[in-house]
Amino acid sequence: MAQSLNVNGLPAAALAAAADFHARILAQAEDSLARDDLTLVFTPADHTHRGWRLAVVQALARAHTPRRVNAVESDSPAAISAALTYLAAAPGVTGQVLRLDSHGAGPVVG
Repeated sequence: MAQSLNVNGLPAAALAAAADFHARILAQAEDSLARDDLTLVFTPADHTHRGWRLAVVQALARAHTPRRVNAVESDSPAAISAALTYLAAAPGVTGQVLRLDSHGAGPVVG
């Protein structure tokens, strides 16, 4: 299964959060991508964070092809676990930010 990296403790303001991510977490994410696919796990944030999170994930996916990079946004361990299982079984999915509810990802339709 791909690696996951919990992204915690970012500021509430989107611009400050993006700057903090780049300063503290980006190098660790790129280090992880040297070894395997990566899913970033963000805590939920308001809509102002959507743009920078998507841009980071898409840029990492392009820069580290053929590695897959995705992100999930949730504070539910069950939802995160279900999404990680889903992403492990979906090899064509990369460069996506998935906002999860408390029910998580459903089973993969086969």
